Amino acid sequence: MLHSFDLSDRKVLVVDDEPYVLELLVTRLTLAGYNTFSARDGVEALERVETVRPDAMVLDINMPRLDGFGVLRSMSASGAILRVATMVLTARNHPDDVRLAISLGAKDYLAKPFKDDQLAARVARLFRRRDVLLA
Repeated sequence: MLHSFDLSDRKVLVVDDEPYVLELLVTRLTLAGYNTFSARDGVEALERVETVRPDAMVLDINMPRLDGFGVLRSMSASGAILRVATMVLTARNHPDDVRLAISLGAKDYLAKPFKDDQLAARVARLFRRRDVLLA
């Protein structure tokens, strides 16, 4: 039996230091029906992971104060990576970066530039995987 979920119950944290990109991602995911939150760097992201307790996160790599790999390392160490399905969305598209992100607990990796339908499909897939694990 298929369960229908109200996407507004799905909290997504978007982390990017570029204001235009952050606004674009938040807008796209909000229009898709998600309850979205934002952070402008890795330090703020870790704070929001604890206060917002998102179900999923879209995470940039190149950021000030703490980069995306640092966020993944911290979340792996604390166990938060197990409850926040994380997708890396970055301009960095080197195979070593992809391997490192996945080894640190990211569930997906999408390179910029991306198409809107790719973003929507990948975020939806994060939730499908999470729902299977929680079932």
